[in-house]
Amino acid sequence: MTTKDAPAPITPKLDFAAELTGLFDLSGKTAFVPGGTGGLGEAIAWGLGLAGASVVIAGRERGKAERLAGAIEAGAKVAVAGVAIEVTDTGSIEAATAEAHERLGRIDILVNCVGIQIEEPLLEVREASFDRVYAVNLKSAMFLAQAAAKRQVAAGAGGRQIHLLSVRSQLALRGKGYSAYCTTKGGLVMLVRQYTNPKLPQPGDAGVSAGPPPDAAAPLKIRRIVRSNIRGFKLGALAAPARRNIRGFKLGALAASRRGAPRRATDRPPDASRSAPSRSPAAPSPGARR
Repeated sequence: MTTKDAPAPITPKLDFAAELTGLFDLSGKTAFVPGGTGGLGEAIAWGLGLAGASVVIAGRERGKAERLAGAIEAGAKVAVAGVAIEVTDTGSIEAATAEAHERLGRIDILVNCVGIQIEEPLLEVREASFDRVYAVNLKSAMFLAQAAAKRQVAAGAGGRQIHLLSVRSQLALRGKGYSAYCTTKGGLVMLVRQYTNPKLPQPGDAGVSAGPPPDAAAPLKIRRIVRSNIRGFKLGALAAPARRNIRGFKLGALAASRRGAPRRATDRPPDASRSAPSRSPAAPSPGARR
């Protein structure tokens, strides 16, 4: 493959410090970022570090995670570490979460950036491919959330959990091989909803919820960093404008039905756009029934 034919890197070469410094404050907080060595994960890890949080980045290659951690630590002047994780192995999930907890002292924020796609048309989907997408996108989220929640509950101070979603969690893609991807992202919506429902017993009644980091609305700039390569991707709470106060936001709300919301033009029935312009009703004739 020539340089000309090589695919563009997922993460553009940007000055993260110039782009992200000072947009919100997470000083004194700790964050665990599985999948942090990917394009989205790298941008988010930089954002968390530049906001003052101590971060542990987890990726399949420990060396890659450690190199990224070193770069963020040098640039953000906060403690950052890299650990290895294989998200299809629940034992590895537990071990990586335990190592992150040991390095950080606690886990205030979990940002799950794990996800893959294997594109196969519906009639050509292989069981092995479907199983792998399920294991990475959905099963791992269950056990990452559980591992972090156990420690957040035990700490008695609660915490926040963020799972990156996609517009494909609610919208299928016609003519593309997205059966496994759309299915697992839709399942992740329901997993997050379910995870926010139980009342988790702990001192002080501090519940663990899925939402944004406390006291922070990560900026639109993070979305801009990656949107040129991740078309249609929604960062959800992470992409909310910094001016909005979403401290109590629940990630489950991303998938909430739009009951009571006004219809958009694109939501109209097929024949609505062809309907005749509305006219004032004619005055009823004398004796006409109302």
